[in-house]
Amino acid sequence: MTACGSEVDTGEGSFPAPPDTPAPVGQVEESLPEGGLEVAPVRVEEDKREPRSVPPMFQPGFHHALRWSHSASNVTFRLRVPVGRAGQRVRLAFRSGDGSLVLRKVTVARAGPNGALASAPVNVTFSGSAGFSVGARTRVVSDPVTFPVSFRDELAVSFEVQGALAVSAIETLPGSYVRSGAYASVTGAIGGTPWARAVGLATVDVEGPPARAFVALGDSITEGYITDHDDTRLAWPSVAEAQLGVPLVNAGVSGQGFYEELMNLDQEVLSLEGITDCIVLLGTNDLSSLELAGLQSRMSTLVSRLKPFCRTWVGTLLPKEKTNHGDYEVVKRDRLAMNAWIRATFPDIIDFEAVTRQPDNVHLFLDGLEVDGIHPSVAGQRVMADEVVRVLREAGVQPESGVELPSGE
Repeated sequence: MTACGSEVDTGEGSFPAPPDTPAPVGQVEESLPEGGLEVAPVRVEEDKREPRSVPPMFQPGFHHALRWSHSASNVTFRLRVPVGRAGQRVRLAFRSGDGSLVLRKVTVARAGPNGALASAPVNVTFSGSAGFSVGARTRVVSDPVTFPVSFRDELAVSFEVQGALAVSAIETLPGSYVRSGAYASVTGAIGGTPWARAVGLATVDVEGPPARAFVALGDSITEGYITDHDDTRLAWPSVAEAQLGVPLVNAGVSGQGFYEELMNLDQEVLSLEGITDCIVLLGTNDLSSLELAGLQSRMSTLVSRLKPFCRTWVGTLLPKEKTNHGDYEVVKRDRLAMNAWIRATFPDIIDFEAVTRQPDNVHLFLDGLEVDGIHPSVAGQRVMADEVVRVLREAGVQPESGVELPSGE
């Protein structure tokens, strides 16, 4: 027993301990048996219930930031779209351009050759209706559609439209077509004209087990500009996605800098659901127009705005062998200073410069990794993707459930 006058710590302050108290009258204190009291071990029953399953959720399997506008008059687009997520249901998001848009019918199917479908088209609805009519710069999300997809499937999304559609600046979706008239339900090749720019369709969400889901923010280097006829599948986000086994969708916009990204962030990035991580590669287009302090301030602002939304990985700026604007000596100086600041400031970085520069000249690309002194070649995009994969794998990123990567990935 506690000695008289000592204190007992209850965790909420110390209080005087009560004095020793004899047993009440009529009660006898039992003495312990010789050899002490034998206590049998308590057996804890094993909980044989199945662990509670995590409900599926929609996360992006495809995305494009559609900054520009294209007007169409009673046409059908059939876009060939790669999807980096597996699941049982899909949901499509469309964006209008700089004017009103009427979308009359949408179908989704597996993509076949030359604009044909490899499966029966499935109708997509919007609040139960076949289509919708909206004003300028509006994002419209479809009802969920039962349509099983596997990681890296190629889908054909066909839609009959009239009006202004949001569109990409460069070609990113070869194998797509446009034709005047209503052909969304046609299973064969619709003919018409080849069309490779991402248009109208902003996002394909796929419902599946929750997983890491990445979005890449950047300029033409991220969007995938290499030549005048490009393919999002060759851009570093898509190449890295194929190796990682998790969605890494592309929100790059050719020509943009920090100002444009911050102005359009809500519609083009923060509108996405289920994103866990963001990779930022921005600043190249600002080197000739912003001083170093301005570059740092806008990067800090962007990362701060992303912080509640995702874990942010910041990329260093690639070598720049020339500049189309401003003083090249200033561009070289500020690029090096910006990269040094990125490495010293952010805990999660992807050092693109380190894997693309020549060992004896930080301003030059390794041979074969560029096309014009500014933009990476196909080989350069692969090297960038390899570095993304290396960093993220070291950080514990694993393929999403059910995804089997090719041997060697």
